[in-house]
Amino acid sequence: MDVSEQINLFYEFIESDYHKDLVRQASKGEKFLKIDFSLLAKYNPELAEMLLENPEDTIRAAELAIANFDIEGDTKSFRVRFFGLPESQRVSIRHIRATHIDKLVEFDGLVRQKSDVRPQVTSARFECPACGNIITVLQTDTVFKEPSRCSCGRKGRFRTISKELIDAQRIVLEEAPEDLDGGEQPKRLAIFLKSDLVSPLSDKKTNPGSKVRVNGVVKEIPIEQHGIKTTKFDLFLDTNFVEAVQEDFYELEISEEEEQEIRELAKDPNVFDKLRDSLAPSIYGHEKVKEAILLQMFGGVPKKREKGDVTRGDMHILLIGDPGSGKSQLLKRVSTVAPKSRYVSGKGASGAGLTASVVKDEFLKGWALEAGALVLTNKGICCIDELDKMTKEDQVAMHEGLEQQTITIAKANIQATLKAETTVLAAANPKLGRFDPYELIAKQIDLPPTLLNRFDLIFAIRDLPSKEGDGALANFLLDLHQSDEKKETFFDSDKIKKYVSYARRRIKPKLTDAATKEIKEYYVTMRNAGQEDGKIRAIPVSARQLEAMVRMSEASAKSELRTKVTKKDARKAIDLLHYSLSQIGLDPETGKIDIDTLTTGITASHRNHVVTVKEVINELERVFGKVIPLEDVERECELRGVDKDKTNEVIEKLKKSGDIYSPKHGVIAKIE
Repeated sequence: MDVSEQINLFYEFIESDYHKDLVRQASKGEKFLKIDFSLLAKYNPELAEMLLENPEDTIRAAELAIANFDIEGDTKSFRVRFFGLPESQRVSIRHIRATHIDKLVEFDGLVRQKSDVRPQVTSARFECPACGNIITVLQTDTVFKEPSRCSCGRKGRFRTISKELIDAQRIVLEEAPEDLDGGEQPKRLAIFLKSDLVSPLSDKKTNPGSKVRVNGVVKEIPIEQHGIKTTKFDLFLDTNFVEAVQEDFYELEISEEEEQEIRELAKDPNVFDKLRDSLAPSIYGHEKVKEAILLQMFGGVPKKREKGDVTRGDMHILLIGDPGSGKSQLLKRVSTVAPKSRYVSGKGASGAGLTASVVKDEFLKGWALEAGALVLTNKGICCIDELDKMTKEDQVAMHEGLEQQTITIAKANIQATLKAETTVLAAANPKLGRFDPYELIAKQIDLPPTLLNRFDLIFAIRDLPSKEGDGALANFLLDLHQSDEKKETFFDSDKIKKYVSYARRRIKPKLTDAATKEIKEYYVTMRNAGQEDGKIRAIPVSARQLEAMVRMSEASAKSELRTKVTKKDARKAIDLLHYSLSQIGLDPETGKIDIDTLTTGITASHRNHVVTVKEVINELERVFGKVIPLEDVERECELRGVDKDKTNEVIEKLKKSGDIYSPKHGVIAKIE
C-alpha cells in the first residue's frame, strides 16, 4: 500500500466516521483530532496494521488526508491522536527493547519529573549565499541540522531564513507500584510531549504524582561522552496520545448500577460494622483501631473560607505498638484497599523522598522538580511504616505536609508549592522496641512533640499475655493457615474502594445542633474536669482534639451516606478520641487524662510535685541559709502530700537541670 493510497483511505475513513468532529475542532481552533483505533481496525485492518508497524509515516498520511478537507478553518497543521490501542501494543517500561524502536506502543506510568514547556524546531529554511536557492530541512533529530550542500554544488554555512516552532516538554514516567512484583525497582522512561499535548488543559493531566496512559513511537538517542557519540543509545517516547488514568478517591469510575448498589448497602443499619470487619479480615482484634482507620479513609469535609484560610478534612493516625502486633499488616492492607496509595518504610525514606526534591534536568540543562511520596499520594493515603527509624531532620520535613497539606520547595532556581492533600497513616515502635509496663506510655514514644501534635489519633497497640486472648488469637491464626479459602467478608476490596470513593466525592455532611452540642459538652467537661485551686491544671484535650472530633463525626456520617452529622456520629467520634487519649495521655497518679503528658512526657501531677519541692527549698533557704539539709526538705514535702521517693526523684531532676547541686552528702544548695 503506497502513500497516496493510505491518504485516500484515511480521507474516506475520516469523512465517514469523524467529519463532524473534524469540523468542530477546526471551528474551535483546536488543531488535533482523536481517533479510536478499534474503529480504524474495523474500517480497514491493513491500514490499522500499518499504523502499528510503521507509525510515523502512517500518522503523517492521516495528517495529509485532513489537510485535503475543504472545511471552514485551517486544516494544514492538524495532528492525529490515536487511542484505544490493542493489548498487543501494551508493554511495561521495563520490557521496552530495541525491537520496539519505531513501533507504536502504549503503557501506564506515574509522572515523577516534569520540565517547563519550551519551543522546538520542526523545520528550518536556509538560503544559499551563492545562488539564492531556498533549502528546507526537516528537524527530526535532537541536534539542529543544516544543509550539507546546495544544488549549485556549494558547501559550507547557509543563512537561516525562518524556523517552524512547536511547543515541547519532557516528562519522566515511572512504573506504578501496583504494577511491580516483589522487590522490583520501578523503571523510568523519558517521554516528549509536543504541540496540543502541552496545552494548558492537557498540562493539568501530567502534574507530578498523576498516573497517565501514553502511547507513541519509541525512538533512540545516542549517548555522548565528552562530546563524542558512543555505541550506546538511550530510549525515549515521541508521544502521540496521553490521558489521565482515573485513580484517586475522587476520580474512580462508578457506573449507575454500582451507584444504585452503594445506596442500597448504605440503608443497612450495620453497614459501618460490616465495612470495619471487611477492612482487614486477616488481622485479629483491634476493632477500635480498624474503626478509626475506616473513618480516616472516609475523611472529614475540608473547609475553604473567603479569607483564604483552609481547614483540612484529612485525618492522620499514628499506631505505636509492640513488635508483631499487626501494625505493618494494617498499613499494607490499607495501601491495597485505597486508590492512589503508597507504602513507605522509615529507613528507606528520606525527607526529600517523602516531600519533594530538585534534580538536574537533562532536557533543559537546568533544574526540575521531582515529587515525593506525600505529593504522589495527593487525594490518597500515604502509609509510613517505622516512622521512629527516620532521622529527626526527615521527620521535620513532614510537618508542613501534615498540617498545611502543601509542600514548599525553595532550592536552586525553583520556588514552588506542591499540593499534598494526603491522609497519613503511620506506625512506629516504642523507644526500647517494646512497651515497658512500669513506665508512662507517652515517655516511650520516641517522636518529636511537634510531629505527634499533628496526628488526630494515636493508638498504643500492646502485646500483653492473656490466657483467654492468646487462645482466641491462636485459634484465629491457625484457622487461617488451615483453610486455603479466603475469609468470607461482606465487602470485597473493590467494593470498599468504590463505596468510600462514592462517599468522599458525593457526600458533604453538615454538623447538626445536636452533634455540635454533644462535642461541645465533652470538650468543655474534659477541659475543666477535676481542677484544683492552687495547683497546675491537667489539660485533658486541646483545640486540635476538638477539630479531630469534628472530622471523625463527619466521616461517620459519610460512612452511611448521610448529609447530616447526628448525635450518634458525635458519640462515635468522642468514644474513639477518649479511647485514644486514655491509652496515651493518662496520668497514673491521678487517673486523669492529660494531653501534655504526650507532648512533654511530664504529667500535671509531676509538675505540681516540682512546684511544691521548689517552694519548700525556697522557704528552708530563709531558715538554714544557702546549705539546706535534705532530711528537712523530705519531711516538709511529706507534710504537703509529696512522699519521700517523689521528692528525691524531683531533686535528682533539678540537679540534672542545673537548678540545685549537692556540696556534700545529705545537703543541697541552690545555684544562683
